Amino acid sequence: MKKLILFFLLLIGFNCTQAQDSSQVVTLKQIIAQAQNNSLTFRQAETSRETSYWQWRTYLADYKPTLSLAGTLPDFSRSINPVTQPDGTTDFKQVSLNNSQLNLGVTQSIGLTGGQIFVNSQLQRFDDFNAGATRYNSNPALIGFSQPLFRFNKLGWARKIEPLRYAESQKKFVEDREAIAQDVTKLYFDLLLQQVNQNIATKNRTNTEDIIRIAEEKFKLGKISKNDVLQLRLSLLNSQIAQAEADLAVKNATLALNSYLGEPATKPILLAVPGELPRLQVTENQALEQARQNRKESLAFKRALLQAERNLAEARQSNGFNATMFATFGLTNQASTLMDSYSNPENQQQVRIGFELPIMDGGKQKSLRKTAQANLKLTQYAVEQDQLEFEQNIRTQVNQFEMLKTRVAITAEADQIAQSRYDIAKATYVIGRISITDLNIALGEKDQAKRAYIASLRDFWNAFYNLRTLTLYDFEKNIPLTLEP
Repeated sequence: MKKLILFFLLLIGFNCTQAQDSSQVVTLKQIIAQAQNNSLTFRQAETSRETSYWQWRTYLADYKPTLSLAGTLPDFSRSINPVTQPDGTTDFKQVSLNNSQLNLGVTQSIGLTGGQIFVNSQLQRFDDFNAGATRYNSNPALIGFSQPLFRFNKLGWARKIEPLRYAESQKKFVEDREAIAQDVTKLYFDLLLQQVNQNIATKNRTNTEDIIRIAEEKFKLGKISKNDVLQLRLSLLNSQIAQAEADLAVKNATLALNSYLGEPATKPILLAVPGELPRLQVTENQALEQARQNRKESLAFKRALLQAERNLAEARQSNGFNATMFATFGLTNQASTLMDSYSNPENQQQVRIGFELPIMDGGKQKSLRKTAQANLKLTQYAVEQDQLEFEQNIRTQVNQFEMLKTRVAITAEADQIAQSRYDIAKATYVIGRISITDLNIALGEKDQAKRAYIASLRDFWNAFYNLRTLTLYDFEKNIPLTLEP
């Protein structure tokens, strides 16, 4: 009867754990949400997104009209210059002049052709201080255009490429947020595993101390050998070492997680075990379809090919026959007073076509063209290879994800069985039915099963958030991951 009472008392004592304040426990989703909104990594991603936005605005500005004011106020000079006389001789005259001008102009680029349309208004004043004369020359309105012929159209290619680049940057921001979830999940389970090790070490030390007290009483009664008592004391020392190591590991893992979150280094964090898995079924075809629609890679592949084609077009058009057509039509007048210079202006026109035709370049143009063609082929092959690897990576992740769900269920059951077996082994040892060696074996299997369960959870959640990153799709809600409004 005494043995039976002692058995139940020990069993109750071994199963008791210290109460934890639930308000201090944080979940994986809470930690991820904090990291995705406050961490330094998120701020870097947000800054990168802002940079891409202003690059996009810069591109749009190239297609909008620009208004500029230019001038020279004043351009004064006083000097002695050689002046050719009517009889052909040279005389040196003192010259005191000022030449000031203002030009107000509006320029509009034409993306379709790569040319420009402009409207200018110009005023010039000339002062000859020696002669006491002042003249004005005005161009109230001057309309013109400049159009490259048979030349590379930079604006036209930018219209094809830059929208893809900007769309990529938006998708990249979403990917960066999901990558944060991956990073913080790893840090979360690094700390969780150390906290579990710490909890195991604490319980093992407490249990060993209780068993030693019982074993010493048994030794006094001659029911166990001195060797069993010494083995238990050695186990106690090992458990104390394990607890000290676990305490240090928890501090280091806490520091790493707090640093990532931007929290004080010593802030304590008590983590919950995310044992409840999301109920979802993911197929390869579903994951591939979402990845093609949502990931930036689809846009990046298309942009890479366009850039290679752009470089080929530039090589063909920038080193061959080049011509530029320039034409203006406007009004002009000159007078001794400002108002008279704007009265009854006369027409003025200008048309100019300039060209450049290389006769012999030593094969440079051909080499540049062939290089661009080879780079285009290389880009096509690289894009094809990247597409295959991208799809293979997704297929592998989907298959691994399904396997890990099964693994979590198995290790969870194994953890429960190992814990029950150890509880029975403890009680059986107390009544003298098994040896200390059998108890230590049960203890080791219990600890190993607990760590295996936590490791399987870590691998599952890492795979879960990796799959979200690869597809930018929320399989729990069945919606794409997009930018927050």
